[in-house]
Amino acid sequence: TFYLPDFEQLRIPQWAARGEYYFGDAHAELVWIPVPSYDNIGKPGAEFYPVPAGVPVLGEVKPSNSLGNTNWGGRLSTLVGGWDVSGFYYRSMDVSQTFFRLGSGASSVFEPRHLRINQAGGTVAKDMGSFVLKGEVVHTRGRQFGSLDPNASFGLVAQNTLDYVVGVDIPAFRDGRVNLQYFARRYQDYDPNIGLSRVEDGASILLNSKLSGNWEAEALFVSSVQRTDFMFRPKVIWSASRNWRVAFGIDSFGGQSSGLFGFYDKRDRGYAEARWSF
Repeated sequence: TFYLPDFEQLRIPQWAARGEYYFGDAHAELVWIPVPSYDNIGKPGAEFYPVPAGVPVLGEVKPSNSLGNTNWGGRLSTLVGGWDVSGFYYRSMDVSQTFFRLGSGASSVFEPRHLRINQAGGTVAKDMGSFVLKGEVVHTRGRQFGSLDPNASFGLVAQNTLDYVVGVDIPAFRDGRVNLQYFARRYQDYDPNIGLSRVEDGASILLNSKLSGNWEAEALFVSSVQRTDFMFRPKVIWSASRNWRVAFGIDSFGGQSSGLFGFYDKRDRGYAEARWSF
């Protein structure tokens, strides 16, 4: 499904056990997910499948529901001089698929599997009066990425990554907002055979505003910095009633085919969506 569904529809619910403890301005939290859920990327040949059409792909191998494949982690947050600061650690089976290459040459096929990863990071947020400033950093160990090296085991190479993002939310327009973000991923022990730059970064701008009546307008533009590829998503939303929501929009992609969005350059679309919530 790529990034196109709304955030609340994109996330897959999971059963979890959680414990919380408050002390002063601090908050500690532990979470355990006994049966993890994984990304639903559709079937090979589907419109937004992450592997080009025509490339042979076997069925996805999902981890068994064993104790060793459960996810767990913890987070500690507190207030420091008006800043909301948190740190976390999470050990999990990766929700994203890693495509293992089986065989070689013209007879090779790919098989999506899930790897065990470890993530540690932190977040900061502060109300600056006229806007809200937010930031997050995550270090990930255990992921592997596709390699152009024909001798790479399973066509993959291990790369630890450091992801970071900083953004601001600014109230604007008619009960609307402007959101600006800069995000980046740095590959550590960098291997150029992954076909990406050591640092892959980008920026986004989201504009939202109320219109007349129950209508509102929204536009999201996301662009890579290292590559000339982008995603542009304007839409209008009609809140027909408390439970009914209707949206009309366009999803447009462009740029270099080697980029995250340029890969879907031929997948532009217009859509209408009606949703009843209960």
